[in-house]
Amino acid sequence: MEEQKVDASYKADIMKRLETKVDRMIRQIGTKTPHFAGGDGKFDDIGSDWWTTGFWPGILWVMYDMTGKDHYKEAAWRWDEELEQWFVKPTEELHHDVGFQFLSTAVIKYKITGDRDGLRRGLEAANFLAGRFNPVGNFIRAWNADKTGWAIIDCMLNISLLFWASEVTGDPRFRHIAVRHAETTMRYGVREDGSTNHIISFDPETGEYIESFGGQGLSPESSWSRGTSWALHGFANTYRYTRDIRFLDTAKRIAHYFIAALPEDLVPYWDFRLESLEGQPRDSSAAAIAASGLLEIADAVPAGEKQLYAGAAERILQSLTENYATWEMPEHEAILLHGTGSGTSFIDVSLIYGDYYYVEAMAKLNGWKHRIY
Repeated sequence: MEEQKVDASYKADIMKRLETKVDRMIRQIGTKTPHFAGGDGKFDDIGSDWWTTGFWPGILWVMYDMTGKDHYKEAAWRWDEELEQWFVKPTEELHHDVGFQFLSTAVIKYKITGDRDGLRRGLEAANFLAGRFNPVGNFIRAWNADKTGWAIIDCMLNISLLFWASEVTGDPRFRHIAVRHAETTMRYGVREDGSTNHIISFDPETGEYIESFGGQGLSPESSWSRGTSWALHGFANTYRYTRDIRFLDTAKRIAHYFIAALPEDLVPYWDFRLESLEGQPRDSSAAAIAASGLLEIADAVPAGEKQLYAGAAERILQSLTENYATWEMPEHEAILLHGTGSGTSFIDVSLIYGDYYYVEAMAKLNGWKHRIY
């Protein structure tokens, strides 16, 4: 990779390039609910109850907050109302990922504009998420159907919704649930070396830990790279809300593992413990999520440690910018190429959450302060 200095002018230039790109995306995406874009560069149009629904409007809200340009706000405005319908309509897709859905729609809308409907919808989602808490196992149930005892590593970012709800209502119960879930994930979801488990299984009646599953990783003993990035970012956020040093230490341990496991261009393969890398896809979304989380850690540590985490984030983002972005592909509807959902689905595609966290991380590098995750 050709090195460029990641200075203020470089960071500002990327935001200008993102303006051009996102403006084009608004025209191309239209009213679609995007999740992934395959080889033709066209986003799908998945149902608005799907867990990734919030990331496209999240991009729009960040761009509005960074630029003050009303067309971003206008394109983003309707999304929390669109999502709210699923609280009364039948769907199995509404579950612990209401954090992903409502933080980047209702909550950010309220933070930026003061909209009272955004506040109401954000708190509605927080109450729904709190209702999934298992008090004997101290975990938030992930999915629906028969998976009553499963928690997953992704939820470490969803619990930011509960911390926010506690702050705006003054009710500590939301925070208590979030902390208990984080403690359980820290105990059973994070290994000693900083790698993570994806799915953690408990007996829902007794709360007793049963086992861990590989989930979207290669195997129960492997190390799914995006799961690692969810945990890295999530524990960093949990420290920001609680100032409990246990969570910062955990975020740092995961970060050290993540950074050490990266290949030369700093964008991970979909799992860190593949027997062979030949023909294996990368996951640019894992890189983007981790970069944003590394910037959170950099904000939390003493001055002498900041560059370790901020520098790693900047180098990852530089690689994504120079090697994985679609700047020269105007017909492509996504920002980043080479994302992977798992080893069996959504392989080597563009993923809307990868795009969101890339925009979020670049905004942080340019001084953005309206943290939502």
